[in-house]
Amino acid sequence: MATLANRIRARREALGLTQDDVAQKVGMTQQSYQAIEAGQTKKPRFLYEISQALQCDMAWLLSGKEEVNIAPVNLKNIHKVPIISYVQAGLWTESCNMEDSTGYEYLLTDLDISANTFALKIKGQSMEPEFVDGDMIVVDPTIKPLPGEFVVAVNGEEEATFKKYRELGYDEHERMQFELVPLNSDYPKMSSLTQQIRIVGTMVEHRTYRRKR
Repeated sequence: MATLANRIRARREALGLTQDDVAQKVGMTQQSYQAIEAGQTKKPRFLYEISQALQCDMAWLLSGKEEVNIAPVNLKNIHKVPIISYVQAGLWTESCNMEDSTGYEYLLTDLDISANTFALKIKGQSMEPEFVDGDMIVVDPTIKPLPGEFVVAVNGEEEATFKKYRELGYDEHERMQFELVPLNSDYPKMSSLTQQIRIVGTMVEHRTYRRKR
């Protein structure tokens, strides 16, 4: 019976790619990718990126029931987005130089994004039920948030936070004041009226991964 690992390996071989070729496109080590093809990694975190590198449907990789898409992918439209920590996000700015950064794992996306876009793995329960621990978000620092959008922000501490953006109106200096709202009501709001808050960037993509049953 064909498995996820079998389908990934077969698709790679059909495209004439090496394991290292795919690993580089995905942004992971060759050893980590080799473990997936060997069946040692049952639920690969980068399955979407692997499907993009192998030019096929992720649903087909998971089940084998959907027809594989053999249409060529324009890799010029695929961008590598570094996955950073919440501490790194707290220090992030629109002018962070991605070219000199090393040691990151990456997500692949075909969104039209800026060069300084980054990804974060959701941690904690403050944004449940829409965002759960282990989800991935892609954040663009050049996009200014609109009311109701989701943002990464920092309030003077080293670590960033991920919350919903809600505008409160302009103050006497014509500055927009806002709240950062958790979706889980057990957690407190943050307000620019009482705290120094810097918006780091606006979420442009949310990825969920299959949960344990």
